[in-house]
Amino acid sequence: MSDMLLAKQGIDPRVVSLANQIKAAQEPEIQQLQGWLADWDAAPTTTSTSSGGGMPDMPGHDMGSMGGGMMSEQDMAALRNAQGIEASRLFLTQMIEHHKGAIAMAQTELNSGQFSPAVELARSIVSSQQKEIDTMQQMLGSL
Repeated sequence: MSDMLLAKQGIDPRVVSLANQIKAAQEPEIQQLQGWLADWDAAPTTTSTSSGGGMPDMPGHDMGSMGGGMMSEQDMAALRNAQGIEASRLFLTQMIEHHKGAIAMAQTELNSGQFSPAVELARSIVSSQQKEIDTMQQMLGSL
């Protein structure tokens, strides 16, 4: 979603800055998760995600039942086709939902995780993404 937004012209500079921050924060998290899968010889499969790329399926985690967070193809098409302030609003609205889904998954790990590095990553995700949600809600109110 961030890459899609960053390729557009006429986006509110605060939203551009936030999209860059989100991208920078999530890339190392994704690398860490992929590293663990490789360490555990877990064969990741890919499914369509809100980033437009693939995300490993995690055994025991039905992404469709996690209570949200993954954008539909219709949502992605709306963002892809939007411009200017409309694109900024759609990005913020969709990213808030995406973050809420990530927080729900991280909370599951906090509640039942047994691998302490994953629990620590989950704790970090809950904290950082809730702060980003608060920021995005403030931005939405001022667009």
